[in-house]
Amino acid sequence: MSLRDRKRARTRQALTAAALELFESRGYDETTIAEIAAAAEIGTRTFFSYFPSKEDLLFPEADARVRAAVNAIASRGPADGPAEVLLRALQDVGEASDDLSGRMSALRLRLFRTVPAVRGRGLQLQMEAQRQIARHLAAAFPDQIDEVGAGALTGAFLGAVLGALQVLLENADDSLDPAAVQQAMQVAVSVALAPWFRVPPPS
Repeated sequence: MSLRDRKRARTRQALTAAALELFESRGYDETTIAEIAAAAEIGTRTFFSYFPSKEDLLFPEADARVRAAVNAIASRGPADGPAEVLLRALQDVGEASDDLSGRMSALRLRLFRTVPAVRGRGLQLQMEAQRQIARHLAAAFPDQIDEVGAGALTGAFLGAVLGALQVLLENADDSLDPAAVQQAMQVAVSVALAPWFRVPPPS
């Protein structure tokens, strides 16, 4: 990464960290973009060069997760099928970040249930991710799956991740191990995608 890219990454991280603290301590609706920007030591106008809205602060790695899936599809091996590459993408995401298993994930789930704007943005991002991943799957495995099947498979994959997270994080306490969350999600995905695996995944 260039110096400029590293600086942008640090500022982006500062914004998401500030938002997490303020949302947890003051509440989502009570926190303004200006307050988040000030906590990250940037101007309010500069905020919008990093995030298009307050809602997007809760989904800072949505694009990275889609890229992980696309990269897993592109780097597939000869023995891999569509289900195998999706499970590998989930593993790669878990190794790279705790966005799906840490504090931000728990807060995001809580606000998804209680704040319509957050729920709307989350569903929009999920639909966009599903469409993009399914398109790459269908193109990569034309002899195994068509566009409809790829959409169904990707929907099952994303649904399994979300369903597992809902149960895990609703019953979690502050001592929950992100690695345990990641492992449980992989098991859930393995169950949901079982009909598509070429070789049963390890339990």
